[in-house]
Amino acid sequence: MGPMRGSGRKRLVSEINVTPMVDVMLVLLIIFMITAPMMTQGLDVDLPETTSKSLRQEENPIVVTLDDKGVISINEIHLARELFIQELQKEFKTNPKQPIFLRADKKVAYGHVVILMSDIKAVGFDKIGMITTPPENNKL
Repeated sequence: MGPMRGSGRKRLVSEINVTPMVDVMLVLLIIFMITAPMMTQGLDVDLPETTSKSLRQEENPIVVTLDDKGVISINEIHLARELFIQELQKEFKTNPKQPIFLRADKKVAYGHVVILMSDIKAVGFDKIGMITTPPENNKL
């Protein structure tokens, strides 16, 4: 029975009944909880390994080398870090779109490579590539 006034008549209730809405939301929540793990699963695919030739470059890149002693070189010219940054700034003024290839010895600490990469980015170069050698017998 609904609320009654003094005369015994039912009055209209202007409140929203949220129970059906909560029921629908709980059903949707359960559906999403069940289907979400299925969306994150993928197929286990063993991709083929290939040895390919390097891509042809339209312009000569700047090759920055960091050897195991921490010596920095630009195109085989050894430079101190301050001179290295100045030389990069000159190259950037000449051709800002020129790619830079970074060749670091595998014995060099990762932190030194990251610092060198941040120096290159700070000058303004966007195209930085890493020079690596292909694995001999996939020994990892």
